[in-house]
Amino acid sequence: MIEKYEQTLQDWIEHIVAEGGDDALFASGYLQGHFAVVLSQLEVEAEQDLAALEAKMTECLALAREELDDADYALVNNAWVQLSTKLAA
Repeated sequence: MIEKYEQTLQDWIEHIVAEGGDDALFASGYLQGHFAVVLSQLEVEAEQDLAALEAKMTECLALAREELDDADYALVNNAWVQLSTKLAA
């Protein structure tokens, strides 16, 4: 499962780099860092399904909420919605 998540992220990032604006690039880059941390946590856990990934990303985004201003958080949260949709497909 981890490999599938990594490949989906890579494909999504490539699309953002090719077609996204500055805001999309910021949000995807920020999200990529948190996503990498979550994947490293999942590697050592028994549950590696999408629900476990989403739960950990929700925790990370709660921390991001404290780090970012409202506009930047909205960009990152929207980026997560886009990526999570691709992961669920």
